[in-house]
Amino acid sequence: MDELKFKAFAITHEIDLNKIAVECSIRKKYTWEEPLLLQNEVLKKIMGEETAKDERIFVFSFGSIVFINSPPKHYEIFMRYLKTIKPDFNFSRYEMFQEDYMLHLAEGEEIEFTDSYVQISHMELFYPELISIVIAKSVAMERIEEQLGEILDSLEAKIDNLEKGKLNIGNKELAKMTSRVVRHEYNSIAYIMILDKPDITWINSEAADFYEKMSEFFELNDRYEVIKSKTEILKSIIDGLGSISHSMRGLFVEWVIVLLIVVEVVLMVLELLK
Repeated sequence: MDELKFKAFAITHEIDLNKIAVECSIRKKYTWEEPLLLQNEVLKKIMGEETAKDERIFVFSFGSIVFINSPPKHYEIFMRYLKTIKPDFNFSRYEMFQEDYMLHLAEGEEIEFTDSYVQISHMELFYPELISIVIAKSVAMERIEEQLGEILDSLEAKIDNLEKGKLNIGNKELAKMTSRVVRHEYNSIAYIMILDKPDITWINSEAADFYEKMSEFFELNDRYEVIKSKTEILKSIIDGLGSISHSMRGLFVEWVIVLLIVVEVVLMVLELLK
């Protein structure tokens, strides 16, 4: 095995690994931080045909799937299979966020990272899983970054109206905007676990060094900080819009009260003049 081909997709914000495990008769309870590995007979059953000996699939709870040495037709077969377990999955858009990577084995060479592959001098069992984890997080962050852009675009119209002295935001719309930001923050900062390291890195120094270097090459921490910073800005904008909206409503109520008092005084004067 001198080469492994990785194909990662970010298809949703959450996948219940235990549902897949039950369907595949895998007797293990999965926690939110560990991926589900499908291979050999289990993978053969899902695909409905023989699979390559070194083909495998990692499924992550934060919505990413990584295929290793899988032919393209197996991507669609697996997505259709996943649709039966997760009915709300939008099957038609699964290719929207994807990433390709490769692992090369070259004896006598040091570890070398490039945009398309990593080259190692000897094979260890942890390499495929660690590469899968990094590119799964990377493509999931790409999906989150796209969603962040959509939220910012939706707020731009509100800011334009504010510049014109107009801000018509009801409590329901404001609550909806706030929930989108909170959901985005949960999906990106909490659920993808960018800062969490795989268990193997705590007991194997070589694995820890490799994971650290690959995470740095894919700029996971830097991208995490950018997303976190933009999320804080979003929350500040939402809070500002909410405060202005409430102030405007309060001012409107005050003017209504003043107007009612004026009307009442006028009516009293008219009554006295009769």
